Amino acid sequence: MEHPVDLSTWPRAAQYHFFRSYDRPHFAVTSRIDVTDLMVRLKPSGVSPYRASLFAIGAGIHAVPELLMRFRGDRVIRHDAVEMSMTVPTETGSFTYAYVPFDPDFTRFNATAKSLIDAAAKSGNLAANANERDDLCYMSCLPWLDYSSISNAMPGPEDCIPRVSWGKIVENGGRWSMAMTLEVHHALADGAHVGAYFTAVQAALDGL
Repeated sequence: MEHPVDLSTWPRAAQYHFFRSYDRPHFAVTSRIDVTDLMVRLKPSGVSPYRASLFAIGAGIHAVPELLMRFRGDRVIRHDAVEMSMTVPTETGSFTYAYVPFDPDFTRFNATAKSLIDAAAKSGNLAANANERDDLCYMSCLPWLDYSSISNAMPGPEDCIPRVSWGKIVENGGRWSMAMTLEVHHALADGAHVGAYFTAVQAALDGL
């Protein structure tokens, strides 16, 4: 389901109109996520750090209404839920995209994500979204790099789908962490919303 946002009462309407005029309206914030419990307790018991990260990202996106908002021309709508679209490596050394619905129950999400990601890897089809839908969140893992910042290729200022990237899990002094980046359209989200996202991601990981 999607719901129209009333621009006459929306508190961010002025900011929305202001940033809609920008040629480069996107901004990205990178923060470190603590994954000590994931690596020390959950991974040895068989939990996939990758799919646990996907789950936490989905929880973070769905915890912040602004990250579920999209504009269509001069209108703004809010989705009840969005699917998670992630890059999936293929056997040929390239990649494809998988599409996974978020489920707040980790056991169900984990099983669905594994099945859909495995199927996408075997298909070999790129399956890229060519602006057919906006009920998505894009995400990409860079397990080779413990990076400090990142930016994504953007088709233009009309693209308002959030992007999430996360990097290599590293250990320091007995604690494990990874870099994570959220890139958003400033017409729909501000720094406070990004901060709320990272708080929800950490809470989801801590609650597994």
